[in-house]
Amino acid sequence: MRKRYVVRLSEAERARLNTMIGRGRAPARTLAHARILLKANQGEGGPGWSDAAIARALEVGLATVARVRQAYVTAGLEAAPTRKAPEREYARKLDGAQEARLIALACSTPPAGRQRWSLRLLAERLVTLEVVEAVSHETVRQVLKQTSSSRI
Repeated sequence: MRKRYVVRLSEAERARLNTMIGRGRAPARTLAHARILLKANQGEGGPGWSDAAIARALEVGLATVARVRQAYVTAGLEAAPTRKAPEREYARKLDGAQEARLIALACSTPPAGRQRWSLRLLAERLVTLEVVEAVSHETVRQVLKQTSSSRI
């Protein structure tokens, strides 16, 4: 079967990948992808191994080999060995003023009958005080984790 994405590395690209592997200072995933590109090279001076041979030799999956080849052909050498950035963005649940209210509440004395604030209790109190419409205890935990004055 003819490959759809054929890797043809230039001399400079091969040298760069060999240098990266030789140094060994990159993440293991990046080094594995660099090795995949070198083994898949169909250009001059490349071994041109099959995907199955590369997968066996480097102990990776066939899909990984195919993805690395595709990334090189479509996006270039910079994108192939590195991890793809996440496409999603998460909107913040609380803005700065709401976070400040939460921190002030967490530093205040707990309600009667309680020794300390729990995450769920803080979340409930934020809703009761109409700081936010709804908030989970996990959001409260993440906000308090970011502060150095966290008492939880």
